[in-house]
Amino acid sequence: MRGNLHPMRDREEPEAMTGSPPAIDAPAESADGVGPDTASLEPTGPLTRRNMVFAGLFIVAAIVGLYFLLPKLAGLNQTWGQLKHGNPWWLAAGGGLEMLSVASYATLFRTVFARGFPRLTWRASIEIPLAGIAAIRLLAAAGAGSVAITVWAMRRAGMSARVIACRMAAVYALQYSLYLLALVVGGLGLWAGVFAGGGPLELTLLPALFGAAALGLGAAMGLLPGDFERRLEKVSRRSGRIGRLAARLATLPATLGAGVRTAAALIRARRLGLLGAVGYWGFDIAVLGVSFKAFGSGVPVDVLVLGYFLGTLGSLLPLPGGIGGVEGGMIGAFAAFGVSADRAVIAVLAYRAISFWLPTLPGIGGYLSLRKTVRGWREEDAEQHRTGAAQQPETLREG
Repeated sequence: MRGNLHPMRDREEPEAMTGSPPAIDAPAESADGVGPDTASLEPTGPLTRRNMVFAGLFIVAAIVGLYFLLPKLAGLNQTWGQLKHGNPWWLAAGGGLEMLSVASYATLFRTVFARGFPRLTWRASIEIPLAGIAAIRLLAAAGAGSVAITVWAMRRAGMSARVIACRMAAVYALQYSLYLLALVVGGLGLWAGVFAGGGPLELTLLPALFGAAALGLGAAMGLLPGDFERRLEKVSRRSGRIGRLAARLATLPATLGAGVRTAAALIRARRLGLLGAVGYWGFDIAVLGVSFKAFGSGVPVDVLVLGYFLGTLGSLLPLPGGIGGVEGGMIGAFAAFGVSADRAVIAVLAYRAISFWLPTLPGIGGYLSLRKTVRGWREEDAEQHRTGAAQQPETLREG
């Protein structure tokens, strides 16, 4: 019944079975009108040469500042030398853990996006997340580069925009519910003295309250009725300020609600691939932990987890890969939790050297490979288009 709560199929599953692109992505006719224009088959993705050049220059400048100027300004002139003398076994373990984090995200991505969509093979399920990593590193868009890559690739694969939005919202609901839960548990635990380490109220209780409020808001989105968008669209037909406001808000709450319901349905179905969300965060936090170990120090697990999540808020800054923002956020958070500045600087810079650079080259390779995959999809669709056009006259004669 319309107006009641609906399972995830109410918005996305019927469209998700589409195996070829919608009409808007149909191959264009060539100049002679005989077949598709092969020039239109060349994929162009969100990454451009200009983006990559700008990002490369910025990253070089940021590295000079972070690894040379920052230690001098902080009075840590020996930081660079200490970075070169970290325990290689711990650092190698960090590299392996980072790749496990990437693999975990690819598993989560496939679990959510590949349902009822056979064109999304394991190869494509790996290429898209890797390409998203490259986009995050090279585009100053606070993580929006990964979204752009995903939308571009899945639209070329033939998935409708509505289904992409719903499943993207589901991925983020699964990922960031863990993020917010960590803020709540870690913040309250440190503030109340349940966990060892302590910390200022601003970095314990306030983040916990923020996380609880955000989790409550997300849960409320999942309670929106399935026809919420349709109801707002009716209101938007009215004239005046209310109608204009309803028109702007018609899509976003419904999409977020559908994503939350999809995530909840996947959890109820006990899809093992959802553990990729745990692995994505857990392995990356472990990289930070072994970075402390590599230089002969360590921090309590609860401080490590909360400092990590507070520091990653720096990735919201419009900087390629969050470089500069994440480092500053993590170093500041650990210093506030009582970790000595020199230990925090060394460990965080080592962690970022692993987490930033190690997946970047595979990410660029994944993007280049994804372009070939997209080209193959477009050629398959063009062939189907030509076959259909050739069979139509025969069908008319038979009819």
